[in-house]
This record gives sequence, C-alpha cells and structure tokens, in this order.
Amino acid sequence: MPWETKPELSRLLDTLQPDVVHTQAHFVIGRYAFSESSRRGIPVVATNHFMPDNVRPYVRAPKTLLDGGTAIAWWDLRRKFQSADFITVPTQLAADLLTQNGFSAPIRAVSCGIDLDRFAHLREDEALAPETVPDRTGAGSVEDEAAPPRVLFVGRLSAEKHAADIVEAVAKTDPALGLEADIVGGGDQEEPLKELAAELGIADRVHVLGKISDRHLVDAYQRCTFFCMPSTAELQSIATLEALASRKPVVLADAVALPHLVRDGVNGFLFPPRDVEELAARFTHICELPDEERDAMSRASLDVVAKHDIEYTLDTFESIYAEVIADRLDSAA
Repeated sequence: MPWETKPELSRLLDTLQPDVVHTQAHFVIGRYAFSESSRRGIPVVATNHFMPDNVRPYVRAPKTLLDGGTAIAWWDLRRKFQSADFITVPTQLAADLLTQNGFSAPIRAVSCGIDLDRFAHLREDEALAPETVPDRTGAGSVEDEAAPPRVLFVGRLSAEKHAADIVEAVAKTDPALGLEADIVGGGDQEEPLKELAAELGIADRVHVLGKISDRHLVDAYQRCTFFCMPSTAELQSIATLEALASRKPVVLADAVALPHLVRDGVNGFLFPPRDVEELAARFTHICELPDEERDAMSRASLDVVAKHDIEYTLDTFESIYAEVIADRLDSAA
C-alpha cells in the first residue's frame, strides 16, 4: 500500500545507510526517496523516463483539460526532479525535452545500456542456425523451413506504442512479398491487434505472441528480417537497442528519441509518425533490397549500438555517484 511505502523506505535507508540514492521515477517510492534522503543528508541522483504523452492516451477528457493536465504533470516533475543533486535521462533528445519544458538544472544523457554480449552470437558472420519459432502457446518451437520476410515489434501493447500501425502497414504491402509480423509483448491492445488482423484479412500473417521467454525473444530477434518501433513516446527504446545488437535493420517513427538510433538509409529508415502509407512503403523498400544492401544495413546497426554497452553505462553512473558524494562531503565540511 502507498501509505506503507514511506516507513518501509525509511527503515531501509536507516538499515543500509547508503552514500547515495538513485531514483528512476518521481511517483510514490521515487517521491519518498527524495524526501527521506533529504532528511538524512543523502545525495540523490534522479533518472527520468516519464513524459506526459505516456499517460494522455488513457485519459478520456477534452483537449483543453488534457493540455492543462499535461502542464501540471511537467510542473510536478520539474518541482521534484530539480531538487536532485544530479539529473540524468537516457538520451540527449530526452534532455532537450526537459529543457524545453522548463528545466533549468543541468541534465546529462546516459544510455540505459544493454548487455551486448547477450546478443553476440547473432552478430557472427557465419551462417545462423536453422530458425525456430515459438508455437502459439509459447510451450515449444518448430522449424521454419522457408522463412518469409518478417517485421518484429517488441514492447508493451498499449495505445502510445501504435503497434496497430504495423498491422495496417503489413496489410498495405503487396501480398507477393509475403511479409509477416511478429508482435511480442502484453497489454490491453493484444486482443484488438488480433481482431484488426482478422478484419484486414491477414490473420495468417500477423502473429501476436504475447509475453515470451528470454530465450524465445532472442530467437525472435534472430528470425526477423527487420525491426519496427512506431511509438510516439520513447525516451530511448531498449527493444530497438536489442534489435540493433542483433544486427538487424530498423524502421522507426521520427518521434522523440527514436531518430538517434537510426541513420536514415544507412542502418534502416525513419517514417513520419502515424503515417501508415509511408510505413508500408518503408516495409516494401527494405523487403526488396538486395541481400548485400540489407546486410550492409545490418552491419551498420552494430556501429550505432556500440556506444550503448551496459559496461559503459555502469562506469558512467559510478563516476556520477562519486561526484555527488564528494560534493556533499565538501559542502558539509
């Protein structure tokens, strides 16, 4: 319960006596982390992953009320986060977004990072093993003998992710391409996506797999021809980083932080957000590329993801922790 969180956090801080507290949000536990750390003189590093656009699709209200609520949400985020000793965000575009919305405190972009070694076997030049596909129950796998081109989406199936745009774009491609879509993740859009595919007559080409195991997720990255993220509310996109680490071209919405993960025409393509016609055109283009051009895109993806290695992220945060601890000690002297 929320009212039980504060004393629990208080006891935890008293037990651990940390030199620094790192919070990833300003709601509930994160909010208490600020106040309880301040009471004890513990420096706070705050990383923001929130933007009001994550919430707007779920609020049924007139636009004027939504705009007012958005302004209040930004004010609340500024008020809490600017009391931190150090603020970070996953990307420079996310930092710019905070500055545009009234933040005056310094903000540093530090990638969330991913374990590149986890996908190392997908980056080998040798031919990959026979592809496997998790069955529709997720209980096993079957060999996929003549694999058609596949677009993969991985993420929460919620409104702001716009996974339905992928389904509609697949329906607009030439059936002769045989393009199929694998959609991985859970959420309230899971059943509507299946219904949409059926309505468009492509239920046999759209596979809404739900939540799958880590092993099957790596299989999905290996199996796909390219990855697509049509979301309009990404401050980084771990799934896109994983696709890049798997040596896959990407097709990304030209929105918020996604453009920094694609060099348009080099390791994939951008498309105008919510423009299904243009998205279908990108799908067609990438499917029709000669193998050597698509392979060049795949190799370029590795260059883009290289700076997002988790080891670099950990080293960066360790240096930030050391800095804020030293500053607090200096101010107390």
